[in-house]
Amino acid sequence: MFKNPITFLLFLCCATAVFCQVKKDTIALSEVTLKGSPIKNILQNVAASVSVITTADINKSDGIILTPVLNKIPGVTMQQGALNTNRITIRGIGARSQYGTNKIKAYFDGIPLTSGEGETTIDDIDLAAIEKIEIIKGPNSTSFGSGLGGVIQLFSRETPLLESFGKSTVTLGSYGLLQSRISAGYSDSKTNVFTSYTDLESDGFRANSSYNRKSFNLHGKQKIGSKGNLSFLGTFTRLKAYIPSSINETDLKNNPEKAAATWAAAQGFESFDKFMLGLGYDHQLSKKWSIQTSVFSNFKDAYEPRPFDILDENISSAGFRSNVNYKDQLFSLPFELSFGTELLTEKYEYSLFENLYQSKPGQGSIQGDEFSGIKQNRNYSNYFLQMELWISKKMHLETGVALNTTKYSLEDVFENNSGGQKKPFTFGNVWSPRVGLSYKVRNGKNIFTSVSKGFSVPSVAETLTPEGQINTNLKPEIGWNYELGFKGNWLKNKVYTEVTFYTTQIENLLVARRTADDQFVGINAGSNSHSGSEFLVNYKLLELTHFQITPYFSGAVNNFKFKEFLDGDADYSGNQLTGVPEKQFNFGVDLNTKNGFSVNTSFRTMGKIPLNDSNTKYSERYSLLDIKTTYVFTILKILKTELNAGINNALDTKYAANILPNAVGFGAAAPRYFYPGNPVNYYGGFSVAYVF
Repeated sequence: MFKNPITFLLFLCCATAVFCQVKKDTIALSEVTLKGSPIKNILQNVAASVSVITTADINKSDGIILTPVLNKIPGVTMQQGALNTNRITIRGIGARSQYGTNKIKAYFDGIPLTSGEGETTIDDIDLAAIEKIEIIKGPNSTSFGSGLGGVIQLFSRETPLLESFGKSTVTLGSYGLLQSRISAGYSDSKTNVFTSYTDLESDGFRANSSYNRKSFNLHGKQKIGSKGNLSFLGTFTRLKAYIPSSINETDLKNNPEKAAATWAAAQGFESFDKFMLGLGYDHQLSKKWSIQTSVFSNFKDAYEPRPFDILDENISSAGFRSNVNYKDQLFSLPFELSFGTELLTEKYEYSLFENLYQSKPGQGSIQGDEFSGIKQNRNYSNYFLQMELWISKKMHLETGVALNTTKYSLEDVFENNSGGQKKPFTFGNVWSPRVGLSYKVRNGKNIFTSVSKGFSVPSVAETLTPEGQINTNLKPEIGWNYELGFKGNWLKNKVYTEVTFYTTQIENLLVARRTADDQFVGINAGSNSHSGSEFLVNYKLLELTHFQITPYFSGAVNNFKFKEFLDGDADYSGNQLTGVPEKQFNFGVDLNTKNGFSVNTSFRTMGKIPLNDSNTKYSERYSLLDIKTTYVFTILKILKTELNAGINNALDTKYAANILPNAVGFGAAAPRYFYPGNPVNYYGGFSVAYVF
């Protein structure tokens, strides 16, 4: 009956779960306190669309990658071409990015994961180091620069209060998946330390797609006296990941496991060592005044052989962030004010070498002569002022303004080029105001509305002309965002619902125009309209002594259009935005029992996606079913043990997990739009923890 042992384990766990007992969970999601903003508030009262992902949510997935977790959030789309190839969009912002994530800011315990030119990378953060994620959709975060797409904030895992532990975890799965992890923690009334080391390996289901990542994380907090707290975060990541790249439609349907021919011949890959360090201090100056300050730095040494060249790059950055809070009453009304700054300076150096892989077939990439060398300095400064006022017991006002200044300088240091002068450039000052209002209709039910302005500055690459000169006429994208929403609990907190309607109007649309296989230039080509609706329903359908069943349903319906888009002789005005689906829905059921069994199911659908600006080509819609079961028990009263097993893509759907917008076929080759998604794959694992 069962040809696969993991399938049998899934069935066994599901069957046994029915006979077990469960503890009730009466905490409403709306009562969660948000950590990201300098002014703390509960989710229910915030006049913005904010989503919260907890450790429990992360544990419902395979623990390898965030993609299935983020794709449950309405308005958020994460396309995953490989473990090291992905793109995150929020409400369609950043959907036309050729590679990677931009126009969205991300932080890990207040340390920017976004580079000085706006590129964000979170896929190399070990999921074991994450305790909570908060996602602010749209330019609703005055204190974090009002990024056009929004802000993703990750918070590091802490050891439970007055507990110490050591833990070992192993996960095995299809296509050579092996993840091993050792973690430990210590906590008393003043000190909290958590550390982990993870080794993740996978052969991948495609050719030239093997992956190896080693991660070390250390997070600590120390109380200093009765009013101060010192915190530290350090991470180290070593990665070597081969790149299969995108393929054309014929190969997607008939031979999805193959790699792009040139990438396979060059055995292209990326490798890097990366450090991230942060030190923070919080102090309660008085009953009314408090201050939070942190310093941080990032270092990355990377090497990437590609068919068209070999890239050798180094990035180093240092920054400072501080905010001062004042809490009192204004005209007898509760009032809180926060003002502060975030400063970042980043140095980026790269050299390009010829790749001679064609001269010696079968040997992969061979480094040839250097033909380009560039130094870049990237600097930005954000200043912000945020205020919240309770106008009455039911009405809550939020307002604020941010000021950003971004500067680039570029120096050609290649030895055969003369001059080598720095070319500074700034986009001037960008002001981003915001106002929001939340009103409590009844206990546990709030409506909110907000108006905010966001921006996105061009990357250095987008500012360069084909001749290597800076395009001083390029302008930042500017967007005004309007929202109306509802958050509410029903049936004694058994049902939690969210509904949001929004529209974002973007001017100075930044477009990456392809000029060669790996060359793009940026242009301001018009304006966009991003309108849509998002909804979420969590329902504790059955909450008994024996077990708890919680179905959920979420989704987004998008209407993203080019209002005005002229690219040369082509007029794309009125077309659907490239790279993002019109519809995205998520269904699931979670079953938990008192005796340690849980079953989590997730069924998500992705609508068809326009592949090019002319809307002449679309990807096919698809649906994915994931199932995971877990059993937690104790051995000898001291060893907390967990067994888990799961199936991803249980229906074995053939689909494009990531697309390359506006791909071009050079010569007689067909355009390579598609990154195939994994076929049905299995995983299973166990962990043993000694808690004392």
